[in-house]
Amino acid sequence: MSGRLSYARVLAAVALTLGLGAAASCTSDAGGPTAPSPGRLTSGEGSGPAEASPTPEGPGLSAPGIRLTAVPRGDGSFDITEEVVLRVATVVIQLEPPPSGERLQGMMVATLPQATNLKVFADDNQLPLAKTELDHGEDLSLDNAVTKLKLTYRLKGSSARSLPSRVGRALAAISPLTARTDGSLPTNMTVSGGSLLNVVCPLLQETRCAVGEPPGLGIQQGIPAEQALAVLQLDLPMQP
Repeated sequence: MSGRLSYARVLAAVALTLGLGAAASCTSDAGGPTAPSPGRLTSGEGSGPAEASPTPEGPGLSAPGIRLTAVPRGDGSFDITEEVVLRVATVVIQLEPPPSGERLQGMMVATLPQATNLKVFADDNQLPLAKTELDHGEDLSLDNAVTKLKLTYRLKGSSARSLPSRVGRALAAISPLTARTDGSLPTNMTVSGGSLLNVVCPLLQETRCAVGEPPGLGIQQGIPAEQALAVLQLDLPMQP
């Protein structure tokens, strides 16, 4: 998919918008995924209208699209839930983690995103998986065609500490695992908890995609799945 491979503008856009310094990768193996919970997004600057609170309706819930909720952890990993409604029933789900730091042109040093503890529910039924870790693109074949999916997993290796900077400040890349299944699906991404400072979406024409004002800074909604790559600047929560 050409959109997800066009990273030529990433480093310049992020460096100008986020004001990057050096970075060191961060991750941990401790524990399993935690379900998303409401959390205030504090600190940083925003522009545009405030982001609406999640509702039981919208893309990924009652209409075709993807809703991704990411809960940052103190070790730089994220507990992620993806809810997906497809336009057309399918028997093959294409999965791919966010790009590595190398593919992001050195923006984040030595990052290698990996989804762990992966669980997949198709039309509300949990699927048996041969493997629950994913560090590259892979197709998941289903026995029956489905239109509704839910994935939960822990995203590790996608964060890098910002150095020199305050303790806990980091950069991180997030994107839906299911984006390649239908790149046209409108995607809503939410960071729940932690302190979101800024957001850049390097595959969009207008790369800065932070919306709202503190304490409600959020991410532009309705981004096509094939362009739904968000680079976050945030203060990680203080936790083990």
